[in-house]
Amino acid sequence: MNSQPTPQDAVRARVAQMRQVMRNEGVDALLVPSADPHLSEYLPGYWQGRKWLSGFQGSVGTLVLTADFAGLWADSRYWEQATQELAGTGIELVKLQPGRPGPLEWLADNTPANGAVAADGAVMALASTRQLQERLQARKVRLLLDKDLLGQIWPDRPALPASPVYAHLPPYASQGRREKLAALRQTLAERGADWHFLATLDDIAWLFNLRGSDVSYNPVFVSFALIGQEAAILFVAQSKVDAALRDTLAADGVELRDYSEVAAGLAGIAADSRVLLDPAKVTSGLLANLREGVRLVEGINPTTLAKSRKSDADLAHIRRTMEHDGAALCEFFAWLETALGREVVTEVDIDVQLTAARARRPDFVCLSFATIAAFNANGAMPHYHATPEAFARIEGDGLLLIDSGGQYLGGTTDITRMVPIGTPSHEQKLDCTRVLKGMIALSRARFPRGIPSPLLDAIARAPLWAEHIDYGHGTGHGVGYFMNVHEGPQSIAYQAAVTPHTAMQVGMITSIEPGTYRPGQWGVRIENLVINRESGKSAFGDFLEFETLTLCPIDTRCLLIDQLGSEDAAWLDAYHAEVRRRLEPLLDGAALQWLHERTRAIG
Repeated sequence: MNSQPTPQDAVRARVAQMRQVMRNEGVDALLVPSADPHLSEYLPGYWQGRKWLSGFQGSVGTLVLTADFAGLWADSRYWEQATQELAGTGIELVKLQPGRPGPLEWLADNTPANGAVAADGAVMALASTRQLQERLQARKVRLLLDKDLLGQIWPDRPALPASPVYAHLPPYASQGRREKLAALRQTLAERGADWHFLATLDDIAWLFNLRGSDVSYNPVFVSFALIGQEAAILFVAQSKVDAALRDTLAADGVELRDYSEVAAGLAGIAADSRVLLDPAKVTSGLLANLREGVRLVEGINPTTLAKSRKSDADLAHIRRTMEHDGAALCEFFAWLETALGREVVTEVDIDVQLTAARARRPDFVCLSFATIAAFNANGAMPHYHATPEAFARIEGDGLLLIDSGGQYLGGTTDITRMVPIGTPSHEQKLDCTRVLKGMIALSRARFPRGIPSPLLDAIARAPLWAEHIDYGHGTGHGVGYFMNVHEGPQSIAYQAAVTPHTAMQVGMITSIEPGTYRPGQWGVRIENLVINRESGKSAFGDFLEFETLTLCPIDTRCLLIDQLGSEDAAWLDAYHAEVRRRLEPLLDGAALQWLHERTRAIG
């Protein structure tokens, strides 16, 4: 009796097909990044070729294929997941680590001299293309960017997304699109540029005060934009914009062209023009359409910095959103404590109940990322995700890690909390305590205005480093305003490059989320969102500090209180008092009782 093919069988068959295509095309190595023409973090199905070809479901990873090698490069967030999902596929996990070759370096070292490397230029950042070309030149290896080899063997490739585009309206949109376009044109004039080309979806959505749902969890829509002093062209599928919105955009001076016309739009730029763009945010395939003689003015997209600095009006909506999100969490945790021990509760149930609690709150749109509900050993995988086919029951003793967030018209949330199940061990509580100490240390910090954000990372890691403990992910990422839960330019991560545009400025929202992960045992992460605000001036300059935005109790049953120290304990008591004050008016019954119980002073 024939057995059914496994997912591993399917991956091996696809890799074999691809190798045959490579032989037919004279290609020695193929690079398949996790990318689309917009260089998004989360990809519409049409561009999830790396996932389809390799079987690895993580959101970030790079696949390299040769005639006798298949490797998937992934960072430490995905090592356990990739090890499991790649097993039996013939694809090797290559761990991204400082000092070890990444996929570009590997290709440069291992492709035969005078050979050929292929990559789809439509999804290859200009900056990455330049790096790879420079490395390959020493061996006289050709880089082929005009071949979509994946398309030759992907018969059931998903269609392009077709969700409608809608306006982000006042009062939540606190600045009009005319005003935003005027500010951008001023920057163009200062930079001596005639045009600005945008491919990043969050920049486009922010600039035009539009939103969509083409990408899971991110309220963006597939599009490009080309802005000059006299024109603002939005390339988007015409069927996605209704007549009323089309008229509104036209009144604001925005011309709509079909998404497929972007190549023609770029080709129509005059040869002596100067185009402002971010080489890390535009693909080489798109720029191949520019005429010879067009000069590039390279730098970070002006909108990236502009949208990272939330206004006072934005902040008022964000604070209200945080209150309602915190109230939803209290209702969820009250349910969880009642349900545990009385009924079967799984990691999947956590997601369902938590999503339902948020959906009951005003102005909720959708989740901001896939909920991570991870019990004990599953918590050691930072990006673990339970499915109906593979999940854990919440029973026995240990720690439950819940990382979740929501998209609201007035803001984006992201929070991680630890829940004690039964009786956590002394070692588990010690890990939770260290991680909280790291989060508090950074939350309490004051720092010079303009300090590069990566330099703040050590403050949160110090309590863990003191015990020879570390974690592989960054400590903090920027967060959008009813926008992507991950945004730049700031990043609190020592692994990130220290550049001028990572400078900390007033109004930036960033996560603080140190962690500890013990493979096969448990994982700990505690996360709040904070916003940069002015702290004061002195003879040494202007200083900033953080205001904590997230409002939800931190469960003290996971902690060793005597290990906190007086300053940490005082911070926690003050935080809980503020949480209680802000959330009490929004709660009643069991949720209000839970709030009171979990915000009791420890000092």
